[in-house]
Amino acid sequence: MEAMEVDSAVELLADELEIAPQPEPRSTSDSGSSTEVDEEDDEEEQRAVQTPVRLPSTWAFSQRAMDGAAVASLASQGALIQRRLRQGLRVHYPSQTAATSRGFPDFHLRAPAASMAEPESGSTTEVSESEEDEERREESTSDGAQAVVPDGSAGPPPAATDQQAEPQEASASISATVVDSGRTEATGQDSQTSNPEENEGDTCTICFESWTTAGEHRLSALRCGHLFGYTCIHRWLKAQGSAAKCPQCNKKAKRSDIVLLYAPKLRALDNSEQESLKKSLEQEQSLRRKAELESAQYKLKLQVVTTKYGHAQQELQELRTLMAQTGRSSVSSSTSSSSSASLPFSLSQRVDGSRAAHYSFSKGVLVSQAGGCRVLAYCDPLSCLLASQPSPHSTLVPGCGVKKLSMVNMKTSQYVPIHSKQIRGLSFNNRNDSLLLSAALDTTIKLTSLLTNTVVQTYNAGKPVWSCCWCLDNSNYVYAGLNNGSVLIYDTRDTSTHVQELQTPCLRCPVTSLCYVPRAASSSFPCGGLIAGSLVGGCFWEQVNETTYRPHILPLENAGCIDIQVEAESRHCLVTYRPGRTNPNLHCVLMSLTRSPQQDTAQLPSCSCSPVQTFGGGSSCKLLTKNAVFKSPAGNGSLVCVGDEASNSTMIWDAGTGSLLQKLQADLPVLDITPFSVNGEHFLASLTEKMIKLYKWE
Repeated sequence: MEAMEVDSAVELLADELEIAPQPEPRSTSDSGSSTEVDEEDDEEEQRAVQTPVRLPSTWAFSQRAMDGAAVASLASQGALIQRRLRQGLRVHYPSQTAATSRGFPDFHLRAPAASMAEPESGSTTEVSESEEDEERREESTSDGAQAVVPDGSAGPPPAATDQQAEPQEASASISATVVDSGRTEATGQDSQTSNPEENEGDTCTICFESWTTAGEHRLSALRCGHLFGYTCIHRWLKAQGSAAKCPQCNKKAKRSDIVLLYAPKLRALDNSEQESLKKSLEQEQSLRRKAELESAQYKLKLQVVTTKYGHAQQELQELRTLMAQTGRSSVSSSTSSSSSASLPFSLSQRVDGSRAAHYSFSKGVLVSQAGGCRVLAYCDPLSCLLASQPSPHSTLVPGCGVKKLSMVNMKTSQYVPIHSKQIRGLSFNNRNDSLLLSAALDTTIKLTSLLTNTVVQTYNAGKPVWSCCWCLDNSNYVYAGLNNGSVLIYDTRDTSTHVQELQTPCLRCPVTSLCYVPRAASSSFPCGGLIAGSLVGGCFWEQVNETTYRPHILPLENAGCIDIQVEAESRHCLVTYRPGRTNPNLHCVLMSLTRSPQQDTAQLPSCSCSPVQTFGGGSSCKLLTKNAVFKSPAGNGSLVCVGDEASNSTMIWDAGTGSLLQKLQADLPVLDITPFSVNGEHFLASLTEKMIKLYKWE
């Protein structure tokens, strides 16, 4: 069944039809916006019709279609019956396939919208699907409504039908647009309410409404940094008066503190936890630096106290010696009185002299934060110290090298990579060519030019190298001590391999130290050669000529020898022993090199050594510390410097008297000691795993 809406009054015309005046059909408006004509009225109207003629199903009643000649022709044929229908009244006509019925069409009243000027999605121009279904059910059960027209009447003109279809399409498109817009708004509202967490940072914390970029509720902030809508925070501070505070952090605020923010969209990352961690880290670092500074100050104070204690102990020993000498003397009272008066004066002179000549702490320089330093050497032409250490950038430059420490400004300059494993020995020659000889556990010895910081020559020993030194009589030769007890001789003019190997049958342990004794015009020991020290003893290789070496086993203790150092001018060597069964403490023996005279041609002269002084140390020695014996800067005798692992200190002894002069405290066990002089000033450097401590002779 086709349904058509009538927007204005409809005139019903009948041709050749006499219809008695009938009362208007009663219409009842319900919630479903439709009004039906009662069936009783339809029956009365049907009985009043004299000659009923059925109207076509496609006939359209429209005020626009019935104008001009059509209205005049219809009016001339019969009486005109007009019926005014209110707005919203719908007329239903039966389709062509429906059963024929007599009577007037069924009228359904649809309630108009509240405002006809602005139709909404629920206006009268849209027929819902539920209403169409209801109408289909009513038509199927009822006989339908019929209208009476004259015989031979034709259908409505096509122009009228087209004119009626256009407003229907327009009304349908308008209603569809309104519905789509309503659905879009509903969808937007649902999307806004479905994600409340996304808009959590875009709302004012006072009214919980979104702030805007303009207007009264625009984005604003206080001095504390919290964000609000301008009107909300202004009213909040105005209500609290002079005691106004921020609603979030309770900090004092006033209306003049409000700052308008010009931000189209605000998004902030929550990094409060990160900032708090950074702040705590900075506090911990500052406390650590403060603690390190205090620790260094206390260590310096302890060093000063230790030095004073050493001086006091030395003075006490001298006093006891003088008192014993004065007790044994049998001189007269006058002589004793005069000597007693002169003794304090002479003692004070010695004490003042000892105080004036000593090593004082100059500076401590950090070499490696991670540790790993092992040996130390001084380059006189460049006036710099060299300390072996692992690479500070192991991922980029793996291996080990040396760190330069300039004595001009007392600062480390640069790192020079040399070996792939730990360096065990460093040595310079006496030609002042800045050529460094190094030995490492990677089975190589290398020659490195410190002028260009490049390796100029590499020799592969085939076994780990524990020590090395130069030949001081001929700088073309170098020596390397291996872990099997043998010593390889290399000629720097031959870059292929070693030229000679020195093997001692009784020495099968690693050669921990190599020292060359140059030839000298000495009656006790005029010959030159190489002293090789291992864990089980020592051997002096006398150099007869350029290619011949004669071995001499030195009379050392059976085991525990960890280092042998030589003082060339006095022809003395310092032998260090670790604690053992016979001696539970670390002890160093200063020995004098001697050579027995040749009595006949059949017997060759023998070289040996005899002890001169013994110096004691602590009860522990796990590291192979390299000690030093050298001429005293004061010019009277020699000094012995020994690293004591038990007390983490450097002990300085007088080689002539065997008395302890100083005890220089360190943070870690001392591994190597090197004396040197720069511009007429004498220094002493001690190396630990991490740093170098410099002491100046005063």
